[in-house]
Amino acid sequence: MTNVDQFESMFRSASREVFRHKPVDFKSVLVVTDRNAENARLFGDQVRKFLRVISADEQVRWRDCNGSEFQSAGELLTLIETVCPDLICTYRNLHSDAWKWPYSLGTHVDLMTQHTDVPVMLLPHPEADRAADHALENTDTVMAIADHLTGDDRLVNFAIRMTEPDGTLWLTHVEDELTLARYMEVISKIPTIDTDDARDAVREQLLKEPQNYIDSCGEVLRAAEVNVQIERLVVFGHHLSEYTGLIERHKVDLLVLNTKDQHQLAMHGMAYALAVELRQTPLLML
Repeated sequence: MTNVDQFESMFRSASREVFRHKPVDFKSVLVVTDRNAENARLFGDQVRKFLRVISADEQVRWRDCNGSEFQSAGELLTLIETVCPDLICTYRNLHSDAWKWPYSLGTHVDLMTQHTDVPVMLLPHPEADRAADHALENTDTVMAIADHLTGDDRLVNFAIRMTEPDGTLWLTHVEDELTLARYMEVISKIPTIDTDDARDAVREQLLKEPQNYIDSCGEVLRAAEVNVQIERLVVFGHHLSEYTGLIERHKVDLLVLNTKDQHQLAMHGMAYALAVELRQTPLLML
């Protein structure tokens, strides 16, 4: 390696992605159910109790939608376009009994998350009796996850908005151990690279970047006097099992994640897997 290469590597290693805080503002919330008017109102009340971080603002407009207001997914999309909400709250398998089985989210939810730009909060189905013991009480423990957390300001800003004052926001980054092992297997076959040194250096750098970014989140929020406690968790592991364990261990009230993939129409793979698996935990799907 030349001196120029060494200098360039040192310069890039020292650079930091800094979090940019932009408060999220909700003006209207649409609660979508497939129940009758009275039960839709009761579910809406439950959502408002859970989301006191939003419902405490009397300027926010709430609209409870019952099952008679739409039948097809197309009618639901038309309703959403008419109301123009900033947030949709619902549960999986609308107008279907498929909630009895743990295999899908349902056509309506798929379309809401992928066909619109409106964030969708997915709650445990009211008839499934699967909600965790601490679920739907408050949002004093929130977790944000991403395949690449560094620089994902929008995700972090939404997670901050959903965390109650004096609450805890976990910013997590799980590097896939199997992916690293595959690349290290290739590197081990290149005689000009010391495999052990490369493994240590790559592991260190992969963890350093999200750690620095999360640290900057805490610094920026303290400067802005945002009363949320930031906890950092950056580890190697298997994405799905690691996140599932973290959520259960820390009794997370709300999981915030990205669902759209700019390279495909379908929901982002890890997001879909988590949404299907975590039926007991509320999700905010961006």
